Amino acid sequence: MFGYLGHPLVWLVVTVLDVIAIVSILKSSADSGTKLLWCVLVILLPVLGMILYFVMGPGRRSVV
Repeated sequence: MFGYLGHPLVWLVVTVLDVIAIVSILKSSADSGTKLLWCVLVILLPVLGMILYFVMGPGRRSVV
């Protein structure tokens, strides 16, 4: 009936994970400009922004 991405449960999970990402961003020790850019990215691109933050965000271990 809804399709995969249109299902309300999927968007509920995405919204909860976005809120967790934004709280994590605001609690991080990054400078204000970096926090602002990550928050804007997570808000404008909810799924992609959240994934990018949890993979590449400030304080994440860099893979060499």
